[in-house]
Order: sequence, then structure tokens, then C-alpha cells
Amino acid sequence: MMHIKKYAKTYVIFVLLLGLFLFLVESNFVTQSLGDWVFIYMLSGSVILLNKFLIHLPPKDNSFSMDSAIYLAVVFLHGIDLAMNVLLISSVVEFLYKRKMLWWKHLFNFSMYSIMIVGAYYSFLFSGGHVGEINTQNLLPYMISLIVYFSLNICLMLLFFFFFDHIFKGIFDMGVLKEACISYSVTLLLSLVLAILLNEKRYFGLFLFTVLVVILSAVFRKFLYLYQEVSERANKDHLTGLYNHGYFKEILQEQFADAKKLKQPFSLALLDLDDFKKYNDRNGHLQGDKLLQFFGEMLKKAVDGTDFIAARYGGEEFAILMPNTTKEEAHAFLDRLRKQVNDTYFSGVEHVPYRCLSFSCGIAEMEKEIYDSGELIHKADQALYYAKAQGKNNVQIYSEHNICLDEIKFKQDLDTLEQQVKFFLSKDVYTYRHSKRVFKYASEFSQMLDLTDHERQTLVLGALIHDIGKIEVPRDILNKEGKLERHEWEIVKKHVTWGKEIIAAEKQFDDLIPLVELHHERYDGKGYPYGLKGEEIPKLARILCIIDSFDAMTTERPYQRTKTFEEAVSEIMRCAGTQFDPFYAKLFTKFIQEKYLSRVHEQPEKYHDNKAVQ
Repeated sequence: MMHIKKYAKTYVIFVLLLGLFLFLVESNFVTQSLGDWVFIYMLSGSVILLNKFLIHLPPKDNSFSMDSAIYLAVVFLHGIDLAMNVLLISSVVEFLYKRKMLWWKHLFNFSMYSIMIVGAYYSFLFSGGHVGEINTQNLLPYMISLIVYFSLNICLMLLFFFFFDHIFKGIFDMGVLKEACISYSVTLLLSLVLAILLNEKRYFGLFLFTVLVVILSAVFRKFLYLYQEVSERANKDHLTGLYNHGYFKEILQEQFADAKKLKQPFSLALLDLDDFKKYNDRNGHLQGDKLLQFFGEMLKKAVDGTDFIAARYGGEEFAILMPNTTKEEAHAFLDRLRKQVNDTYFSGVEHVPYRCLSFSCGIAEMEKEIYDSGELIHKADQALYYAKAQGKNNVQIYSEHNICLDEIKFKQDLDTLEQQVKFFLSKDVYTYRHSKRVFKYASEFSQMLDLTDHERQTLVLGALIHDIGKIEVPRDILNKEGKLERHEWEIVKKHVTWGKEIIAAEKQFDDLIPLVELHHERYDGKGYPYGLKGEEIPKLARILCIIDSFDAMTTERPYQRTKTFEEAVSEIMRCAGTQFDPFYAKLFTKFIQEKYLSRVHEQPEKYHDNKAVQ
């Protein structure tokens, strides 16, 4: 226990001392008869056997042991002292055949069971239960006893994982809690069944119960195997044997959420076989399928023995999920694989440009500002595009500095978006003019920020298009004077989601999705649609939130009084750290003071109505 953190060691020692104390107080070795000891040994043997034959539940092979049913049945029928003796003997045997487990973990488990059994016993008595008889007319004491047993188990294990910094996956997931409740309900039912059997036929009843649970274990294990086999078929690509696109997206979302919650590194790699179309055209589609199968087998072998998951993303494109892996580690792994692939001959590759089997690869690592798995895919795809642009047969890590729009493409995209804004927002002149002003502020403000070209261009384009979703909001709500009703406000809030759907229709504008969807998130986590907080919100969305709010405050709206520039600047600084990112709020107010307020003070008669910026 020397390497355990101080507070974790304190918790373990406390549980050990409490459990051992309760065991010594409640156990009784003297008054047990010879017949009782024979029964205790048989019960202990049953506990050990049932710990080997677990009940497995699909879909994720969650399993539980029926040993608790034995402890509870003994408590209900024979009292706590006999249950404690069964616990002691079964724990000693477990210690002897599980010698690799650390001694203190054995002792911790023993102490935990002692606490749980004592809690279940006294809650059973206090709720009106009577030891030695099974009253099926009043199940309340049995249910209370089980709930206490279950609650103590959950609390002790939660604290254990908390103190050891091992918060496990899905700890607060309702599905996991539901499965736990089902397993404990089964435990209660079987403990009552066992108690009745023991009461009627002591030894035969125990034998019958043990055989029943072993058979259930075998049946559930077979059922789980069949379930997993069918699931594997549904989740696998029939050609390569790798996971298919649908399963890849599902697992990506799960692992992305876990990595973000646990603050662990997570990388995604997208691979594309170079010149596959040329290979197909020359060698035929059947041979092309064989090449895909061959490459799929190479990926399987490459990820074998790791936590990585390889999938066929589509066509000749593949993906590898890499949990607990930084982008640098991912690059080293993929570059080794690339060289191995180059050195592996496959019939017909001598006719493609590189005269060998090769792939291009893009890698993206999850960062604080990446708020969903779709954005991670987009960044990996951009890195893959860059790898192809560098001549193929290479591995590239996503970087804002080497993946940027050129000025010609930026102007083309700007023209395209301006046309969309004019068309979509023609019914709402206010929103159109607001979008143009926010675009102008963003263009000017971005020049004084430490942004890459790509970030600057993305911010400016996002500012222009950020309210595109308001085309779906009814005009009478947009132009309503006075406070919106609750249901009306809920409709207005949906404009960010509708805007995301409109932008997502054009793949070339994927970079703008976070700005359109998240510009109403707040720094303190009280925004919408997701309630993201602090740096969970992408940087550009945090900046756009400030610009958008400033213009909303300083222009005429049907439902609020216009603020002066000075009042708006004060409001932004007041809300820095709550609604706004304090760093960018300070920079923006400085920008407004230098570029606009100085002119307002020089020519107040021209600017007093705050409509100089159109």
C-alpha cells in the first residue's frame, strides 16, 4: 500500500478497520454445532462455485455473482453470525487461489462484505423482519434489507474509485444503473427462493439452488455469445472483416465522450489507399476487392494487442480510433505502418504511380475546443486532404497553420455565403443587417487577434452566416414587440440547430458549424444548446458570442432599449467571466474604444444614435 495516495490509504484503512470490527462483534464461532459447521462449509463451497459461474447480461457483458443471494438468504433464515462464518471461510479460500491479487484488496473486499451484511441484517430487523421464518405476505423487510445492502455496495465502491482516481466509464449512465437495479432485483428474488429451499430441505435445497444458478450462468453465457455473434455480423464490413461505418460512428461518439469527460488524450486517423481507382481500372473490381481485403487484414494485425479500433470508413477509406493516444504517438504508429505497407507486395501494385502499396493518412487529436466527434472527423479529413496534396504516401497531423484557405477560395466562399444570407434572410431585414454588421466587426477585430489565416477566415465567414437558422423562425416571433412567451423563446433558440443543418448541407462549410451552432453558449455554462462551459466552447465561437451580443445591444430591436457603445462596453466587461470569455471580452472592448468610441467623442452629433456601422 506504499504507493497509494494518502487520502486513498486513509479510506482503505477506515473500511478495513470498520469491516473487521463489525466482523469480530457479530461473528460467533463457539455456539455453532457440528451440523452447523458442515452446513457452513457447504454454503462456503457454494459461494466459491457461484463466483466462478457469473450471470452474464448482454449487450456489453456486464456480469454479477449470486454469492450475495446466499449471504442474504442465510441472514434471513439463520442470522448474522452464521453468515459471517460463511464469509470468512469463502474469503480465506479465495485468498489462497487468488494469490496474485494484493493482500489488502482481499481484506478490503472482506471488510466491504462485512459492512454490507451487517447493514442488511439490522435493516431487516428494524423494518419488522423475523430471522428464521420466511413471510411471503410481507416482503417490505426483505426489500429494505436488499436496498441497504445495494446502497452500501454502491457507496463503498464509488468512494473507492473516487479516491483512487479511477472513475469508471458510464459511472452515472442511466443504462448502467438500470442494469444494476435489475441484477440486484434478481439477487433478492433468488435469495428468497434459496431461503425457502433451505427452510424446507437444507442440504438438498442448497444443492438445487447451486445447480440452478450454474445452469442459468451457462444459458446466459450461451445467449450472450449468440447475441455478440449476431452483433458482430451487423457491425462488421462483409468485405474486409473490419468494423463498418455505422459501428465506427457509434463507438467514436462513446469514446470521444469518455475521453472528454476523463480528460484523456484521444486521436482519430483517416487512411485512404493511394491511386485505388487507377488500380481498379487496370486490374478489375474483383482484384480491387481482394486488395481491400488484404489491406483490411494488415490493419487488423496492426491494431491487434492495442486498444485501437480499425474500421472501413467507406470505399477505399479506413479509420482507426486511438484512445489514450496523443497525435505524436499516433503519427509514429501510422508512419511505421505506412513503411510496412510500402514494403509489402500485392499483385498489380507495380502499375500504380508509386509502384508499391501505399496510403495517405490524416490525424486529428481531441482538443478542448472540439465539442463533438463530427468536428474531430472533419479535422482528420482535412489533414488527410493535406496529405494527398503533399504528394500522397505520407502521414499528416491536423494543424491550423498548414491547413488554411487561400484568399481566392476565401473570396469565393464569401460571395457564396453573402448570396445565401441575402436569399434566406430577405424576410427579416433586421437579421440581415445584423449579420452584415457582425461580419464587419469580426473582419476588423480579427486583425488584432493572434489568429492563423484559417481561423481569421473562419471567424469572418461564420460571423456572416451565424444567424442563418432564423429563416425557420416565424416572422411574427422575430418581429414581436415585448417579451417573448416561453414557447416562443424555445422556438427562437432552435435557430442554432436549424442553422447547423443548413450549413452542414454544404461540406465545404463544415468549419463554420461550431460558430453557427455554439455562438449562444455562455462561458459559465448557462447558454444553449448544450450548456458548454469555459474552454469547452471553441475559441472562435467564444469570440463571435461577444461580437454578436455587442451588436444586439447597440441596435434597435422590437423588445429592448438600445444601449450606447459606452453602455455596451460596460455590459460586456460586467459579464466577462460569466457570459463572455474574459480574455477576449477585454480585447474586444479595447478594440471598440480605440476604433469607434474615439470617433464618437470627436463627432458625437453624428454617432449618438449608434447607427454609424451598418
